[in-house]
Amino acid sequence: MSWETVVGLEVHVQLLTRTKMFCACSARFGDPPNTNVCPVCLGLPGALPVPNEQAVRLAVRAAYALGCAVHGRSIFARKNYFYPDLPKGYQISQFEEPLATGGALAFVSPERGEMTVRIKRLHLEEDAGKSFHDRVPGMTAVDFNRSGVPLVEIVTDPDLRSPAEARAYLTALKQVLRYVEVSDCNMEEGSLRVDANLSIRPAGASELRTRTEVKNMNSFSGVERALTAERARQIAATERGERIEQRTLLFDAASGEVRPMRSKEESHDYRYFPEPDIPPLVLSEAWLATERSALPELPAARRERFEHSFGLAGPESAVVTATAAIADYFEGFAAKAGAGSGKEAWNWVANDLLGLSGDGETIPLAVERAGEVVQLVKAGKLSRQAAKRVLPELVAASHDTALEVAERLGLLQVSDTGAIDTWVRETLAAHPAEVARYRAGEVKLMGFLVGQVMKRSQGKADPRAVNAALSAALVTTSG
Repeated sequence: MSWETVVGLEVHVQLLTRTKMFCACSARFGDPPNTNVCPVCLGLPGALPVPNEQAVRLAVRAAYALGCAVHGRSIFARKNYFYPDLPKGYQISQFEEPLATGGALAFVSPERGEMTVRIKRLHLEEDAGKSFHDRVPGMTAVDFNRSGVPLVEIVTDPDLRSPAEARAYLTALKQVLRYVEVSDCNMEEGSLRVDANLSIRPAGASELRTRTEVKNMNSFSGVERALTAERARQIAATERGERIEQRTLLFDAASGEVRPMRSKEESHDYRYFPEPDIPPLVLSEAWLATERSALPELPAARRERFEHSFGLAGPESAVVTATAAIADYFEGFAAKAGAGSGKEAWNWVANDLLGLSGDGETIPLAVERAGEVVQLVKAGKLSRQAAKRVLPELVAASHDTALEVAERLGLLQVSDTGAIDTWVRETLAAHPAEVARYRAGEVKLMGFLVGQVMKRSQGKADPRAVNAALSAALVTTSG
């Protein structure tokens, strides 16, 4: 039997705030354990939570970026469960009346092409602490620094149909969230965490079957691997006649396997009820309108504009809009660096300048400095190949001009006709057989002869001048 995979994702995104969701404790990552805590985030008696305005603002920004309807009134709720990293015995979240609903995100599926995933809801909540099972022998240690850190949870409808598709959606989601500066989405620091729900059904069927939830995935490739393993497990079990149980599973990245954690909870297991210490979150239309109008240009719109304005193909525009910083750089480079057409500017950025980036997200050379190299190439003083050596040196030598760097490296092209004529004569004398074949009509040997002249000049000769001098010498010789 052929099986179809059905996947829905719950993505927990830490918001870029200085302080926690309901108190003034620092939300900074990496501080010594249990140093960023207070009675509110430790759940001590009598402590009262106060919502973080910047967290609300960032959540609204994320919701608008994902096309959600943001509700002027939403309710915080208590999600009750007991675990060592949850000091209050409940998590403040949102349930029946979330901040936003009904969004969508378009992306390119590796299997189905362009498609859209529906976003069911986006709501605010606080994070739990972090448990460590390997710090103290025979015991579990808990760091409450993360307890109370502001999150948004973004829940999709079950619209994804493969592990690879889930990964592609997450990549697109991360790009949007970083464009609007809602989160750094650093999975290594826990800023973006994914819970994935997966079920299978016969191909062509429409009903949803029993699903499992997979946790403990610390990379997008890990999400794809975990879902691939869980899909294979469900298919094998179903074909053996076994019943799939609704469970929460953990992914073991080392073994590539999933293992049971607990039976999967439903909403009634958490006994949600409105948070009595926080009144309804009411956002005015004027405030929401201001936040909506402040939204920057989103990745899809920027790709489309670059394709129209600079004549780029879809894959080309995707490269230079990977991050907002790279898109800003490309646009500034195309306007100021004198690179010529949009395609030419793209070649410089994609093939030369992005190679300078240590993180693949920013280019450590000012547009004006890169433009100096472009102008040297256009003036015939520097070859395109030599420019690749000048650019990284220009990053390191922050006080030198591109011309000074090229001179120091001995890369400036020689345009002196006397020197070029000498190299040409020496080359023709050294390769009489190739010269004779060229004169006999084997014109493709021109490339070989140009290469030999460039080699003799140690790469310093201006290739255009070499071509002209060779053509003249060969005509003269043959005459």
